[in-house]
Amino acid sequence: MDLTRSAAEALDAADPLAGFRDRFAGVDDGLLYLDGNSLGRMPLETPAALARVAEQEWGRGLVGSWRSWIDVGTRVGDVIGTGVLGARPGEVLLSDSTTVDLYKLLVAAADARPGRDVLVCCADDFPTDRYVVAGVAAARGMAVREVPADVDEGLDPAVLYAALDERVTVVVLSAVAYRSGALADVAAVTSAARAAGALVVWDLSHAVGAVEVDLAANDVDLAVGCTYKYLNGGPGAPAFLFVRRELQEQLRQPIWGWFGQRDQFEMGPAYDPAPGIDRFAAGTPPVLAAAAVEVGARLVAEAGIGRLAAKGRAMSALLVALADEHLAPHGVALASPRDGARRGAHVTLAHPHAWQLTRALVDRGVVPDFRTPDRVRLGPAPLYTRFVDVWDAVDRFRALLQDGGWRAYPEERTRVT
Repeated sequence: MDLTRSAAEALDAADPLAGFRDRFAGVDDGLLYLDGNSLGRMPLETPAALARVAEQEWGRGLVGSWRSWIDVGTRVGDVIGTGVLGARPGEVLLSDSTTVDLYKLLVAAADARPGRDVLVCCADDFPTDRYVVAGVAAARGMAVREVPADVDEGLDPAVLYAALDERVTVVVLSAVAYRSGALADVAAVTSAARAAGALVVWDLSHAVGAVEVDLAANDVDLAVGCTYKYLNGGPGAPAFLFVRRELQEQLRQPIWGWFGQRDQFEMGPAYDPAPGIDRFAAGTPPVLAAAAVEVGARLVAEAGIGRLAAKGRAMSALLVALADEHLAPHGVALASPRDGARRGAHVTLAHPHAWQLTRALVDRGVVPDFRTPDRVRLGPAPLYTRFVDVWDAVDRFRALLQDGGWRAYPEERTRVT
């Protein structure tokens, strides 16, 4: 691989997605933003979309605008599902947070497998996933099997399969590991769990918009995910949930809100779940936030997840090669799978002073993020990050290691890392 800056510039010149960069705010401010896997940039169309909903639909239309707002969860859900995730219409709903959506699907799936008392999750998975599993198990008198995983290489499928037996009801697992970027074999894990009589709830938060998931082709049953990373829905944007069409009528989620009720404006005395994906709604949808999510999701769908995934693989491969060449001699080690086929769109690097390095990089115009215990996580977003941004970021990282400027930063961490 040619690791010169001119080679990176050539990749940008040939990039079929290059034009999408100009549709985002702040791309010309000189900042090397490599944290798109934590919070995506704001699309230029988003303020106008928010203003339209606030000024026209709310400001002038008032309560009458509910005629168009009422189905916002399913409408934007279909944009995400059919445009990005390879789902069928009516299988994705925009609603609540990732945590709440995971809780809803986990309990619904566990109730659908009576007589089983074990929940399985990965010991290195994102904290929310593990906490929700533990909370549901504690409330229901169930057991939790936390399957160990290598912090850099991710979960060994053989270890997971060994944990599956007739007691397991639901498996919760991330398609892309939040720390290392390790990519799971979604189809194989789903099939193995189903053969054991269990369901899998996939967390797609670090996958959606960056890697090809293809829920229909992989025969996935259940999934959740956030919209503020690669979908660029904005901070605190609502999450989505996916339920395979054939399962929808079999499951009853635990939060019986009126938006999940059949004939909700009848205001009936008893809860009767709505048909289809609507039964997984609970309360009033976040109309303003949904407008921002729709803008970001439509951009991703327009770009095409196949092209985005290909660019993500190419950028992460360049990042790994540059790190080997320029950072490894200074004690930086790859903390993600080396095989690009086993890696999502972000790359993680390990160094004993990762926290100080992260803060120093920010002050030098490079934005990564820190993850425990000693990781610098770099997330170039294929929709708007350039190959030359990756090259320049590694070059500044190398200069920082050479001049030792990171030593001036305190070892104590702040609340937000």
